[in-house]
Order: sequence, then structure tokens, then C-alpha cells
Amino acid sequence: MHQALRSVLGTHVEQKGSMVHSGMFRFDFSHFAKVSEDELKQVEQFVNARIREKIPLEEQRNTSYDQAIKQGAIALFGEKYGDQVRTIRFGQSMELCGGTHVSNTDEIWHFKILSEGAVASGIRRIEAITGDATKKYFEEQTALLEQVNLLLKNAQDPLKAIQNLQLENSSLKKELGELSKLKAQVLKEELRNEVETLDGISFLAKEVDLDAQGMKSLSFELGDSLPNALLVLGSRKTGKPLLSCFISKRLVENQGLDAGKIIRELGKHIQGGGGGQAFYATAGGKRIEGISEAINTAKEICIL
Repeated sequence: MHQALRSVLGTHVEQKGSMVHSGMFRFDFSHFAKVSEDELKQVEQFVNARIREKIPLEEQRNTSYDQAIKQGAIALFGEKYGDQVRTIRFGQSMELCGGTHVSNTDEIWHFKILSEGAVASGIRRIEAITGDATKKYFEEQTALLEQVNLLLKNAQDPLKAIQNLQLENSSLKKELGELSKLKAQVLKEELRNEVETLDGISFLAKEVDLDAQGMKSLSFELGDSLPNALLVLGSRKTGKPLLSCFISKRLVENQGLDAGKIIRELGKHIQGGGGGQAFYATAGGKRIEGISEAINTAKEICIL
């Protein structure tokens, strides 16, 4: 793999560390950028081609260090070498090494890269498997593909079937988004009719069937269309209690009202807390039945 990386990425690549055990191995090397999927595929193909060539191990012991380097052996990062060294060669790949090796590349069976990523500035890491671990990997991938194909009702072209599902999902999401906007518009008009005018303030406290983003959008759309709006909304749509408070900036500036203070007080009913800005704040909690209590007491808390 060291030879493959130098061949594919460039001769600037140097080994910076490694770890090998029976299940997998990792290899750290110098490189200045993320290794692309195409480059990783080239590395895999290079290594597997050498495996298929059934290259025998060529070992030389008690060779002088200078002679080994002159012959083209690569000294590994962090290793200390004496005057006499051992060289390991598989075809054109030659390194100084004191570790154990297969007697023929054919024993490796197959090489598969699992991941590639950065571990330090200018240092990349590849994690890969060979031998029995690779066989197990392919067996698991085959089983997974069979399960996917079963879910696709044994489609003749699983890839095309998945692409069609993605397109359908995208279309349904778009349609759902349009329906949500329509629902919000209808709800906004319904709530507008429930707004009370109290001491010059357009006030509303109501539980709605919206998520956090829907509550925020509705608050701003409705609030911006009303004079001096103060809106408190509650929701249990996600299964957890949520409260929001919107206050027109004019009320914040002229009367010193603060949505953050109001929402913290109302949040006690749902055993939660929250905050935000003076004109908009939210609170989440644990006690879902407290939503009704918060809505019912909002008027006396907000309208002094």
C-alpha cells in the first residue's frame, strides 16, 4: 500500500506510523489533502493487482544500511536502524523492516479500504482490511444488499428503484412543504379573529399544532400584521411541551416589555426554561399538561 500511495499520490508520501492486528490495520502517511474516492479506488486496484500477481517474498538479512538504501529500500518513519539491516521486497516494493510478512502476496487474498481521514496537519490515515476480515466484510455487504433488495420487492434494477424512491421522497417533501405553508396561512387567518385588544395591545394566547419553526414563522407573520402585538403560543406537536412569546418591537421600546422574562415565567408551568431576545423567546420543558396552564395564565402575566 505504501508503494501504491506513492504511485497514485506522489513520491512525497511517507509512512508516519501504522498499527496492525488480525481484524484490520491502519496506516498513517504524509499528504497535503483529502484522498479522493477515485484515488482510493486506484490504491485498492494497485494493491489487489500485486496480490493477484502472487509475488513471492524476497528477503535479505545482514545487508549494510547504505547498500540497502542504494538498492532503493525505503526506511520507515520513526525506526532506528543499525549498520546491518534486513530488507523486504515484493516486486518493486522494497523496505527496511524487522517485522513478519507473508511469504507470497497471494496469501493476503484481497485488500479493502474502509476509511480515510486526517489525524494531524499534513498527516492522513487509511484504515483497511485483508484476508478473512475482507471475506467477512463482503459476506455482510452481500447480506445487506439482499435485505435491501427484499425491501424493494426484488426489483430487477435495485439502484434505479432506490433513485425512484429518492425522487418520490423529494417530491413528497416539496408537496408537504406547500401544504404546511397553506396550513399556516389558514391558521394565521383563524387566529387573527381570536386576537383581543387589551390596553392598546393586540393579545393572543393559544395552543397550536406546529413545531418550533412553524411557531416562529407564524408569530412573526401574524405579529408583523398587527399593531402592538403580544403573542403567546404553545405546542405539544413533537411530544414535548414548547412555548413561545412574540412582542412587537414598538412595545419592547416604548413599554419595556421583554419576551425573555415572560417566557421564563410561563416556562415554570411546563417545568422547563428558555430565553431569547426581548421581542421573541422560547421555552421547552418536561410537563406537557402545563401548556394549558401557561396559556390560561399568560394574560395576567403579560398584561399588567
